[in-house]
Amino acid sequence: MNVSKERRVARKKRQTRVRKKVGGSVERPRLCVFRSTKHIYAQIIEDVTGKTLVAASTVAKDTGDSVKYTGNVEAAKAVGKQIAEKALAKDIKQVVFDRNGFLYHGRVKALADAAREAGLTF
Repeated sequence: MNVSKERRVARKKRQTRVRKKVGGSVERPRLCVFRSTKHIYAQIIEDVTGKTLVAASTVAKDTGDSVKYTGNVEAAKAVGKQIAEKALAKDIKQVVFDRNGFLYHGRVKALADAAREAGLTF
């Protein structure tokens, strides 16, 4: 097995382990984060119905203009701030954080901290 496949398999194991404990309800939906090498994505999901309530990413047009490069900590902070603003506009104040198998470090941590600073509680 090559290194990239081993990393992918290890992330999937962490993802299933985290998902067993973390679930979004109507009162506290799940803030799910996905990161690739070039972009970072965040969405707030209500798991009872399986619907995405709010989404933000570096691919979106409204975020893409504000950041120079989309695969760094500054871009993650911008997405975290934007997801919190959109959530508060839809009257979502509390969420459950789902790191989606990624380590809570770097861009994932920056997104979470920015969302907390903008008003989300988790």
